[in-house]
Amino acid sequence: MSDYTAIADVSNTLIDLLRNNMEDIIDPDSIVLISPGEIEANDSVRLSLFLFQVIENAHMKNQEMQIVNPAKLKYPPLIMDLFYMLTSYPSTGIQDITERTTEEHSILGRAMQIFYDNSIITGPVLRGSLIENDQRLHISQSPLNLDDMTKIWNTFQDRAFRPSVCYLVNNVRIESTREKEAKRVVVRKFDRYMKA
Repeated sequence: MSDYTAIADVSNTLIDLLRNNMEDIIDPDSIVLISPGEIEANDSVRLSLFLFQVIENAHMKNQEMQIVNPAKLKYPPLIMDLFYMLTSYPSTGIQDITERTTEEHSILGRAMQIFYDNSIITGPVLRGSLIENDQRLHISQSPLNLDDMTKIWNTFQDRAFRPSVCYLVNNVRIESTREKEAKRVVVRKFDRYMKA
């Protein structure tokens, strides 16, 4: 079952997916899980993935309790939507500004292609507790308007706006540890006089 590590496991799954499919164009170690606000000018980061929002999925909130055994019920899992921002960075080794920017855009395009081609993640690609629960993650673009994107970037003080794309990963489950005793019906009474 997915436990409290589910959010971290999703993040590691996405980073591994990018690293395993981009090693022919950039160093896998330059793909990191970090806020753009934490990246320094001398870092070798080429692609960052930043979890900027976690929301409970309102449509999946009212699920039925799960039957553990005839005497015990378990509360349903917490199902969340995770919002990530994918950002590319230029190589410090390229002097020509246009060439550096073109490479930066190519890196972002390749990452977007990988997420598009793997919009449903299952099986051996999953990491940690997601494997045991036979999770099925859905990745989709979550476009933000310029105003919302600017608000996010304004939180990273003294950081230049970089090409970025936002993604939604939904169906992320954290199993509940709460259980409830289920009492069986052993006696049934009928009212002998029914009212008309």
